[in-house]
Amino acid sequence: MPEAAEALVLVSDAASVRTLTLNRPQALNSFTTGMHTELLAALEAAAADAGVRCVVITGAGRGFCAGQDLSDPAVAPNPEPGGKQPDIGDLIERCYIPLALRIRSMPVPVIAAVNGVAAGAGANFALGCDIVLAARSASFIQAFSKIGLVPDCGGTWLLPRLVGRAQALALAMLGDKLPAEEAQRIGLIWRCVDDASLAVEAAALAARLADMPVKALAQTRLALDAGGGIDYAAALAAEARLQSTMGASNDYREGVAAFMAKRKPAFRDR
Repeated sequence: MPEAAEALVLVSDAASVRTLTLNRPQALNSFTTGMHTELLAALEAAAADAGVRCVVITGAGRGFCAGQDLSDPAVAPNPEPGGKQPDIGDLIERCYIPLALRIRSMPVPVIAAVNGVAAGAGANFALGCDIVLAARSASFIQAFSKIGLVPDCGGTWLLPRLVGRAQALALAMLGDKLPAEEAQRIGLIWRCVDDASLAVEAAALAARLADMPVKALAQTRLALDAGGGIDYAAALAAEARLQSTMGASNDYREGVAAFMAKRKPAFRDR
C-alpha cells in the first residue's frame, strides 16, 4: 500500500498548550488549498478542546510561511492570451477569510512564533495572531505589489492599525524585506529574540498565557479590536457590558480570592 501523505500541519500538545506547525518546509510553508483545509480544521479542533488554553503557530524548517504558493492551480495564471484567469477573490473568500476570522475569534490566546521569512499572506496571517514573537533572523515582507496584487489575509486592516498609515503604505507599496528587529522597533510585532531561544521563549510565553484567565484574554482581544471603530463613549459602554459578564465568571471569583489570600490563582474558565 502507498504511504500516507505527510500532514501539512503538525499538531502537538504540551500540557494545555497546542502547537500547530506549518509543514511544507521545502516550499517555505507556502499556502495551498490543502494546507488551508488542514490548518482551519486544526484551529477548529483547538477551539473545541476544553483542555487547550493557548495555541502557538510556527513553521517547519527555515521559514514561517512564504504566503500563497503561486503554483497552486487556484491562483496560477493562465499563460494563454485572453484565456480564463483564476478568480483569486474566490480563493480569498473560501480559504483566507475563514482562516483570518477563526484566528481573531479563538477562545484562547494565539501566538505566532515566526522562525524565518513571513511573506505576503504569511506575514499578515502572523500579524493577525494575538502576540507575534520572531527570531532575530526572521523577516516580514508585504510581497503583493511585486506580483500586481494588494495585501490580503487582513493586511489592509492590520497594517495601518499596527504601524500607522505612512509606514503601512510604504511597506505595502515597496514590498521591502523588514527585519524582525525593525519590525519590533516600529511596533509591527511584539518582540524578536535570538534564533536559538525562539522555541523556548514561545513555550514559556504560551505556558504563562495558559495559566491566565484565558476567557478574559479573548474578550480583551475582542474589545480592543472593536474599539478602533467606535467612539470613546461607546467604548466605555462596551467595557461596562463586558465587565458585567466577566464579573459573574468563576475566574473573577478565583482571581479575587487568590489575591486576598496571597496565593497563585487557578483559572479554569474558557
